[in-house]
Amino acid sequence: MASSTDFPIWDDGYNLVVFVDSLHDMGDPTGASSHVLSTLKPDGILMIVEPFANDKVEDLNPLGRVSYAGSSLVYVPASLADNGPALGDQAGEYRMSQLVKSAGFKHFKRASQTPFNIIYEAKP
Repeated sequence: MASSTDFPIWDDGYNLVVFVDSLHDMGDPTGASSHVLSTLKPDGILMIVEPFANDKVEDLNPLGRVSYAGSSLVYVPASLADNGPALGDQAGEYRMSQLVKSAGFKHFKRASQTPFNIIYEAKP
């Protein structure tokens, strides 16, 4: 079994790696992102699907408020138990951008969104 920071590289690397509603929960999301970067082909993409979040709590929509409350009870303590950053469901675009860039990615953008999720794209 492999973790988010040591899964194997397939042949000459991956074209696409996707985190779906999970990066914010990890004990080491920067390490996971850094490992993804090391496994991507030069033109590969990291796609990150996250709950629709805002950088400020007061800007959350009603669904975001409910998600944030649940996250505070479940995901934040789980991340803290692994000495993680405790991002929770509502990390926000700025925080996600900083996390991915600190892992070594050069390009980060919001690729799409729904009322429930934001899809980010990160490239080497």
